Amino acid sequence: MFDAIWEYFSKCYKWDVIYRMYYRECISYLRERGVQKIVFSNYAHREGVAEALNAWNLEILEGIPELYCFAAYHPGDENGLAMADRVLSHPRVLGFKLQLLVQRFFPHDNRLFPMYEKVMERGKRILFHVGTGPVGNEFVGLAEFNKLLDRYPDIPANVAHMGAMEYRGFMDLLEDHPALYLDTAFAFFREFQGRGGFNLGNEELEKHKDRILYGSDFPNLIMPRESEIATLSDYGLSPEFYERVFYRNARELIDSIVNR
Repeated sequence: MFDAIWEYFSKCYKWDVIYRMYYRECISYLRERGVQKIVFSNYAHREGVAEALNAWNLEILEGIPELYCFAAYHPGDENGLAMADRVLSHPRVLGFKLQLLVQRFFPHDNRLFPMYEKVMERGKRILFHVGTGPVGNEFVGLAEFNKLLDRYPDIPANVAHMGAMEYRGFMDLLEDHPALYLDTAFAFFREFQGRGGFNLGNEELEKHKDRILYGSDFPNLIMPRESEIATLSDYGLSPEFYERVFYRNARELIDSIVNR
């Protein structure tokens, strides 16, 4: 599947992934660089693939105890809700990943509502790719996500990429939605600063430091993984910001799910 993803990125977006590693190599690479807890995710790009992806997810989780997972879900699967119930029973499944750009349904699609409610009942979370960056379509964006929040204002959600490209709008949501977090993936590449990267400045980062999670699309990166870390480090933010974003926020969220 990684091979297919890398080929698609290269063919359709002209993006050449630089870390062409399979999962065991990824884990070794991150361990060697001091990563203590590894959260991975995958998503069902079409109907009929979530079952196999989640069978693989559960197998990997059983074999490697320091891994955590956002599992796959597609609302078009006939057995999707029963599968969701089964997958969420694993203590290190943190919830589900929805990649709305690729999956091509809206976050407020009513077929998703039973799954959202099951996730909330279990005290787990949804990881959303719902921003318009690096590319967008009609299924993503702040306006569509707000329609979901109108129905579920307390939905426990992580928004990938700091909500790129609508950074201001997604950051403002943190004020009224206490279960919402943003992750840093893609938004802080040094190579994108000033042309697509996070652009609200240090004050906003400090203000919301308890609601930001370090995230990465590793290994599917077209820029060096270290670039985002170095950019954030060079901002000269407070020690508490770095402790929270690179460690404490994620650790507390994971503990709240696993120890529930």
